[in-house]
Amino acid sequence: MRIGLVVDEMGPSLETVIDQSRAAAEAGFAGVWLAQRTGRDALTTLAVAGRQVPGIELGTAVVPTYPRHPLALAAQALTVQEAVGNRLTLGVGVSHQFIIEDQYGYSFDRPARHLREYLSALAPLLRGESVSYQGETLKAVGAVDVAAATPPSVLVGALGPAMLRVAGELADGTITTWATAASLADHVVPEITKAAGGRTPRVVASTIVCVTSDEDERRAWVAENFGMVGQVPIYRAMLDRSHAAGPEDTVVIGDEAGVERQLRRLFDAGATELVVVLLGSDEEQARTTALLADLAG
Repeated sequence: MRIGLVVDEMGPSLETVIDQSRAAAEAGFAGVWLAQRTGRDALTTLAVAGRQVPGIELGTAVVPTYPRHPLALAAQALTVQEAVGNRLTLGVGVSHQFIIEDQYGYSFDRPARHLREYLSALAPLLRGESVSYQGETLKAVGAVDVAAATPPSVLVGALGPAMLRVAGELADGTITTWATAASLADHVVPEITKAAGGRTPRVVASTIVCVTSDEDERRAWVAENFGMVGQVPIYRAMLDRSHAAGPEDTVVIGDEAGVERQLRRLFDAGATELVVVLLGSDEEQARTTALLADLAG
């Protein structure tokens, strides 16, 4: 199994992020993934950590598109590629209306159109090509020259049909969240594979995992702390596709045998790789890490 590990980019220090990334590499995980939230910049952090942690994929899950023009993001991503020896996977996404409009002040009108125009400019820029692109929402004219960097793999945080079509046509795949094996098999994989037109897209399933002796307590914790997920329209739609009451019904929780069965179902449903968010006490996380490292080996 190809399994990566989410490292908290908002941890107590940059050194902690580096130490956790190094531990993931030493444990045999395929990659280290950072979110882009209200703390450290994910790409900058990966550039720093990647210089000290060799031999592991470095991914963002995900960088919001609206605040970064394609020319700016291409320059940053290619700089990270050069810094880490071409190990970057660039995960991007449109984020959510309440973030893009209320925090950044951009219009969130027709986000799938925005994504299509954004990737139409970004993809050739990452290949070192010059662009002269004029869309309805975006203009990009110019090029980015980082000769030592190869184009990073580009994934899209895509869940709905329109976004999956764009991801299949213009990116290397998708990275999902709050998706179950059923929603992957019945919705995500068929939609993006059809759009990919003969290519095999990457389907990276991001999920919370916890090996525990108290499954009910851990699911209750997820329901209490992530209950607002069910109020976000795109996540609500994914939960409904899985007939899930809330996010607690999408996570992978149980004893070692139960967790392994659930993880295998995700791969059987078409996931090409997993990105794991650890949950639980130190002891539970140690049990989870040991199981995942064994499966990844």
